[in-house]
Order: sequence, then C-alpha cells, then structure tokens
Amino acid sequence: MEKHYAVIGDPIEHSLSPGMHTAGYESLGIDAEYQRFHVKPSHLAEAVEGLCALGFSGWNVTLPHKEKIISLMDSLTPEALRAGAVNTVKLYEGQRIGHNTDGDGFVRSIEESLNGFKGKKAVLLGAGGASKGIALALAAQGMQIHILNRTPEKAKLLVELIKQWGGTATSGVFAPGDWLEDVDLLVQTTSVGLLGEPFPFTVQGISDQALVVDIIFKPGDTFFLHDAKKQGCRTMNGLGMLLYQGAYAWEFWLGGQAPVERMRQALKDQLLQRMFYKA
Repeated sequence: MEKHYAVIGDPIEHSLSPGMHTAGYESLGIDAEYQRFHVKPSHLAEAVEGLCALGFSGWNVTLPHKEKIISLMDSLTPEALRAGAVNTVKLYEGQRIGHNTDGDGFVRSIEESLNGFKGKKAVLLGAGGASKGIALALAAQGMQIHILNRTPEKAKLLVELIKQWGGTATSGVFAPGDWLEDVDLLVQTTSVGLLGEPFPFTVQGISDQALVVDIIFKPGDTFFLHDAKKQGCRTMNGLGMLLYQGAYAWEFWLGGQAPVERMRQALKDQLLQRMFYKA
C-alpha cells in the first residue's frame, strides 16, 4: 500500500525534499509519495488535521512552524523535547509523534570539516526552531555555545534551555563583537538570505580558522557566506544538513538505513537543474 509523506512550510516552493525522498523511495522500490504543501501560520492546525484525515504517514516541518506545531502533537521524542521544536512528525496508531532531526543532521554534516567538537566555541545567529535543535546538539557534543538574536530575551531563553540540559551557553547582541576573534564555528540559522537579501552585518575580523555555515541551501552562496569567504574562512551551505536531517527523518518513519548517497545525488541534480530552469 502506498505511503504518503510531505513537507509543510511558508515559504515552501524552494524545498528540495520531495525530489530527495522520492529518489530514495525509487532506489529501494518503496511504494511511497512525498509532496510539499504551502501552509500559512494561521492555517497550521487545519493543515495538520487535513494531513491526518488524508492518511499521511508523516511529514517534515520547516519555517515558521517548528515551535508552534508542538501544541498539536500527542507526544514528543527526547530530541524534540530537548530542542523545543519539531521538524518531523510520524503518525503511529493514530498518534502524532513529534521528532527533531535538525541537530543530529547538522552535527553529521559538519563533523568532518570541524574536526572535533569538545571545548570549541560555536556562535549561532538566531534563536528560532532550527537554532534550538542545532544549539542543543552542539552543546551535547561539548561545545561552548554563544547565541545572538535580534530579540535578546529569546536568546536568553535558549541559553537557559541549553544550561538545563547540561550545556555551556551565553548570549549577546546581534552584531559584530569580540566573539569574532575566537569563534571556531559560526552558524547562520535565520531565514535572512533566503530571498537573496544581504545580511544585516559583516563578519569582517573573524578568525580565518573558523568554519562558517549558513543553513540556507538556495541560494548556495548567500551574501553571508560570500562575506565569510572574503575573510578567508571555510564555508558550507545548508545542503548537508538538509540531506542528513532528511535521512534521519526517513529512518524515523520507515526504519532501516536511508539511501544517503542516492538522496545526495538527487539534491545535486535538482540544484543543477535549477541553475538553468526556474523552479
């Protein structure tokens, strides 16, 4: 019997998840379909009810719904509880189970490039749903976390959450500062740049030993990453995180091991296609 999966968000047209998951299903002969749905924040509850009524087995959740959808879940996994955000939902025996694969997916995507986590300093720009999952996962790896957010109160709440889970964290002003000199990992977790807009401030003065990551994957080289490259930093976009959080979501839904290399190739193929055609 065909299974149905999806991704919901606002915006959602840029999502590469359908192609990635569909390629994985086809490679293993799994009878399943993956769609994307544009869901406005005011219609989130209705959308969840609709997906359940239509018999979907699960779905991914992206901006801006990762925190608000929690109240619509019947239970949360330890990863979702820790992050305070949900990016994956599974329907099991009529129950909505909220899960979070952002943090583990991010860690896996950078582990080779960072070459160790313990005792190093990570600065995260933003304190939303994606930032929570990433921050908690990095703190669990022994990194010192520094959160910068436009709304300082939200950054402080995330700091307290990290400390509750045994991590080390501080917060600061959403602006350049002394943190640039000793950061090992800088992660841009906001939606700024998704539409090609410039980042609010420059990272001039950052250590050229830092790994700089923007979790946006399209455009692949945001103004933020371009700025970091000019400072001599190693950079990564969000494609690796998308791949591995998707692979972990797959395994949460279907069990077994996700066909990571086939999913990676599907992502690359879609990006190449979008270089020549509007999508």
